[in-house]
Parts: sequence; structure tokens; C-alpha cells
Amino acid sequence: MASLTLTPARRVALLGPAFIAAVAYVDPGNVATNVTAGARFGYTLVWVVVLANVMAVLVQYLSAKLGMVTGSSLSTQLGNRLPRAPRIAYWLQAEVVAIATDMAEVVGGAIALNLLFDLPLIMGAIITAGIGLVILRIGDLRGQSALERTIIAFLGLIAVGFLAGLFVNPPQPGPLAAGLIPQFAGAESVLLASGIIGATVMPHVIYLHSSLTVTRLDGRGDGLSVRDLLSVTRTDVVLALILAGVLNLSLLVVAAASLQGRPGTDTLSGVHAVVTSDLGAGVALLFAVSLLGSGLASTSVGSAAGAEVMRGLLHLQIPMVTRRVITVIPALVVLALGIEPSAALVISQVILSMGIPLALVPLVLLTSRPSVMGEHANHRLVNVGAWTVATIVISLNLTLLWLTFVS
Repeated sequence: MASLTLTPARRVALLGPAFIAAVAYVDPGNVATNVTAGARFGYTLVWVVVLANVMAVLVQYLSAKLGMVTGSSLSTQLGNRLPRAPRIAYWLQAEVVAIATDMAEVVGGAIALNLLFDLPLIMGAIITAGIGLVILRIGDLRGQSALERTIIAFLGLIAVGFLAGLFVNPPQPGPLAAGLIPQFAGAESVLLASGIIGATVMPHVIYLHSSLTVTRLDGRGDGLSVRDLLSVTRTDVVLALILAGVLNLSLLVVAAASLQGRPGTDTLSGVHAVVTSDLGAGVALLFAVSLLGSGLASTSVGSAAGAEVMRGLLHLQIPMVTRRVITVIPALVVLALGIEPSAALVISQVILSMGIPLALVPLVLLTSRPSVMGEHANHRLVNVGAWTVATIVISLNLTLLWLTFVS
């Protein structure tokens, strides 16, 4: 039977695509939104981080399942179904999301290089973008498995730095538990909540994950059934996103425990200074190194996602260097104009949140159709959960727009 061929060793060997997706969940935009949320509102938005991660598990599983069962990515599915004009319009909004993503990742890497080596921000942004290309070349030259191992190594580095503060100044259990109760503290907390969700349920990773499973988890030639592969995928997604969720939560909790109410914590540079004075130079160094690893790894994932969107929707592929140059220009402009980098990071995550429904709604529609997925179409309860996620995101974004432009 096919199920007998899924040995523990093979199960472990098939893990990996979700970890590539997960690194985008701990990019510098996440750092900025979670640290800002903790520093300004304490534990108030803990529930948002937990909810966002639960939603991300479902979304990324559906994305991986679509690619595996159909043999094509979400963007390719849409590119094959949409007429020319809607297809181009859809691609344009996806590119805006990709640019917002790249801005967060490149700016974050530039901030980290400035903290570590006192490099000018523009020079740091160029270096970050260049190293991201080198990471992508690992996948091109040595295959997706090599890229997965590289990304997992970066995740390990990020984990060390982001978790260090928890051991130096552990959170208080009572306020932490109270933060699990859904609540807001004014319009700014809604803005940050939207940013947290945008930085967690990231639209570009929804597109990318479906393409990763097309090539990585297609084990039918090895005698594995689709059911076997879906079982592996569930494990892959849960493990990867638990790790990402713990890291995101640790950022908010450390900020709530150590930075709340402190002046200067509205920027990552200010956070680094306060961490140095309160938690020690060692923790501050680990934080900066992890921020750099976050920027370098996530910018490579963002570039790959943008290329996949263009390939699927426009049936067009341009050299990665050209694409890298185009998408990094907005980050360079932001830095050249002197716009506060940390504020730009938070706004970029809000833009991502606005793009989630445009990726999520088609994903749910496609994975719920037996004509597309066959016997692997979503169960009724899965559909209820997926539409609930979409409703929460859309409602939060509408509330954000109302509070920002009306109130």
C-alpha cells in the first residue's frame, strides 16, 4: 500500500517548503509591527499575534494543497482563468504587494547593517538586496532542497536573537494571559493589528507556497499517494508556523515586558538602544544580527514570490537581477527621502494586509471546488474556517480605513 512507503525518514526528507514560507513571517516588517505593538500597548495585542498565526496555518496549508493536487500554482491557476485585462490588473496589485514586501525586507536589512557596522542606510539596502540574490542563486544552482536548508539555517539564527530577551526578562504570566482576550486600545492599535495580520498572513507567500509544492512534494514517482503528501504537508506547515508564531510572539512580549512606556522605542534603532541599556549589549547584538538574518532571508523569498506571480499571471519571466533592481528602488527612495524607516516598515505591512483578500478569496474558491481538486476539495468545516479568516481580515481592513480616514 502507498501509505506504507511513507517512512519516518522520508517524511522528514519531504519537510521544507513551509519553512521557506515561514521565513517571510519573521521578516523586518514583523519585527517592527510586533515590537511597536508591545512597546506602545503592552500585552493588549497578544491575541492578534496568536489569531494571525492560527489563520496562517490554514491559509498556507490550502496554498500548499492547491499546488500539490493540481500541479500548478495559485498564480498560474488565476492566469489560466482570467481574461487579459483583469489578469493584468490583478498582476499590478500583486506587484504593489511585492514592492511593499521588498521595502520592508530591504529597509530592515539596512537598519541592521547600520546598527552592526554603522553603514549608511542606502548602502545597507543595496548590500541586503545583493545578498538576497546570492541566496536565490543557491536554489538555482543546487536545487530547492539546498535553498530550504539555507533558509532553515537563517531561521535558527533568527530564533536565537529574538528569543534571547525572554530569558533575560521573562514576561509576567497574568498580563500575558490577559492579552489573549480580544481588545483594542484606540485607532492606532487597530492599525498595528492590521499590520500584524498583514505581516503574518502574507499574500505573496500564499502565491509562492503553492509553487513550492508543485516541484518539491511531487512524490508520486516514488510511490507516494496524494494523501501521503498532504499528511506530510500538514506536518510541515504546523511545525514551520509554530516556530514563526513563537518568534513573533516573543518580539511583542519582550517589548511589552521591557520597553513599554520607554522613550525612543518608536524606531528599531531606538529599540536597539533601549535593549542595550536594559537587557545588555549581548542581547542587543543578538537582536541586530537576527534582524539582519531576517532581512537577508526574507528578501530572497520575496523576490522568488514576485517572480512566481509574474510568471503565473503574465506568462512572462524576466531576469532576477532586473526584477531585483526594479523592486528595490522604492526602498532606496524611502531611505533617500529621509522617511523614518521603522514607520515605513509598519505602513508596508498594512499594505500587505490590504492585499490578503485578493489572494485568499481565490485560494478558498479554487480549493473548495471538486472540479479543480477532485476528492481533495475542502471539507465543509475547512471552508467555514477559511471564509471566517477572509471575513476577519476584510472586516479589520474596513475598520482600519474608517478609523484612519473618517474618525
